Amino acid sequence: MRTIEGLALAIEAKDHTTHSHLQRVRTYAIEIAKDLGLSGDELDALRAAALLHDIGKLGVPDHIINKPGRLTREEFEKVKTHTVVGAEIIEKVAFPYPVAPIVRSHHEKWNGEGYPDGLKGEDIPVGARILAVVDCLDALASDRQYRKALPLSEAMAEISKEAGNSFDPRIVDVLQRRYLEFEHLTIENRRENPIDALNLTATVERGLRPAAGFERNSDRSGDQNDFLSSIASARQEAYTLFELSQDIGNSLSLTETLSLVAMRLQKLVPYDSIAVFVREKDTLIPEFVSGDHSKLLASLRVPIGTGLCGWVAAHGRPIINGNPSVETGIALNPNASIELRSALAVPFESVNGLVGVLTLYRTDPDAFTSDHLRVLKVITSRVGMFIENALKYREAESSATIDYLTGMANARALSVHLEKELARCLREHSTVGIMVCDLDGFKDINDRFGHLAGDKVLRSFAGSLRIVCREYDYAARMGGDEFVIVAPGMTEEAMAERSDLLNALARQAGLEGCGADFLSLSAGTAFYPADGETAEQLLAEADRRMYVAKQHQRAISQSRIIDPEIEQQLPLGFSLRAEGAR
Repeated sequence: MRTIEGLALAIEAKDHTTHSHLQRVRTYAIEIAKDLGLSGDELDALRAAALLHDIGKLGVPDHIINKPGRLTREEFEKVKTHTVVGAEIIEKVAFPYPVAPIVRSHHEKWNGEGYPDGLKGEDIPVGARILAVVDCLDALASDRQYRKALPLSEAMAEISKEAGNSFDPRIVDVLQRRYLEFEHLTIENRRENPIDALNLTATVERGLRPAAGFERNSDRSGDQNDFLSSIASARQEAYTLFELSQDIGNSLSLTETLSLVAMRLQKLVPYDSIAVFVREKDTLIPEFVSGDHSKLLASLRVPIGTGLCGWVAAHGRPIINGNPSVETGIALNPNASIELRSALAVPFESVNGLVGVLTLYRTDPDAFTSDHLRVLKVITSRVGMFIENALKYREAESSATIDYLTGMANARALSVHLEKELARCLREHSTVGIMVCDLDGFKDINDRFGHLAGDKVLRSFAGSLRIVCREYDYAARMGGDEFVIVAPGMTEEAMAERSDLLNALARQAGLEGCGADFLSLSAGTAFYPADGETAEQLLAEADRRMYVAKQHQRAISQSRIIDPEIEQQLPLGFSLRAEGAR
């Protein structure tokens, strides 16, 4: 039994869906066998075969086993070999009871249309007949790569329809009576066991099609009569692809270009929804989404290797008419309701590897054809290169407007934003406040504790600054220890309160960064339109008032009397921390 459980772990390592699958199959199979009066070697053989019936999948490529869509004919031919390979493995174990015949025949059908040998009725080993029923029930009642699970009662109803056709009627009768009882039983405790090299060259002649059907291949070669329509269609396709190639590269705006691609593509490949996922490390992030269920699709975060798009990204192969409901983020969300029934997913690649995945969705099942896939393949290489270039441009643009140390906007970005904000104020006849802040004592921190400590203090203060700003305020680092806040609609009193708060945060940043208790903040404010109508005027006035406040702060720290003329120029809201010094 330990050997059997070890082999079962080898299957689980290959196909991650088998953990609960093996538990259910073994429990159901043994209980049915007992009900039918099996005992001795027959029962022992079934107990082993229930765990090992899929061990031949070790000889089937991972991308076929875990494909979240229908199989091609060639892929199904490879899957069928798992019965022969599995029996070969079991024969090498030399069990003292007949396990190998059950493993070989568990896909045979009562009517003789199964594989690999086309056995019929009582010619099929009774253990294999039991496994065939139980295995099918579990497949219907479990989430698989190509579809979601059916409720157990509905799965049982499907099994009952096949009594006397695919399955032994006696076994179906037992399962119908007792399946709810069986569902509550579980068996565990398996561990890994090494397996020798296998003969994977076996071929199988029988088997008409997989249960889910074949991937559709729309071959319209017989539709030759309407040659004028074919010519017109080809011409339209060529023209649209030409337009598409012209659109790509005209702009470095990723959203704008993907929107044009989506619009052009609609003429060639009708869809209800479209999603372009971009790779970020090991995850696919939706960069562009349009159509039905846009909100749900835009919320997806798909780990590479999981779900439908994750499978396409991991293997670099397209999927045609895949099931959207198995996508990560949809399959794991019991509240997600999606009416999309088929998906066409194609990977984007460039010279540096995977860029992302383009996925089209339809509400109709089997809505996409091989012609649609061909069209997508024509454009993916060009679009993939564009997406990669656009992402690099975005990164470069971001680095040009973001301060590398604090992650805040830099002086260049501040200038652009302030011009836009003043234009808005002019249109709407509204006001905006500008605050220029400077950290007093920051030079001493660099001199006494080093520049690394100074950088730590700046990052700490910048983080606090972002927290106290409103969501529509704009904060930037002008350079050095100087910061600017653009605050639409803020009053002088509110700006004064913020100045006091930032002063306390500056002191806290000094304490947290290097234990220095001498850091403070000087601030100056200016308001549009009262203090100026251009960005230069407002920044200059706020900077002048900040300098006056700094002079005042120095005077207080040295316990000197302040010049009344200077005191009158102090910005509103400047708080004296040492009133006794006066």
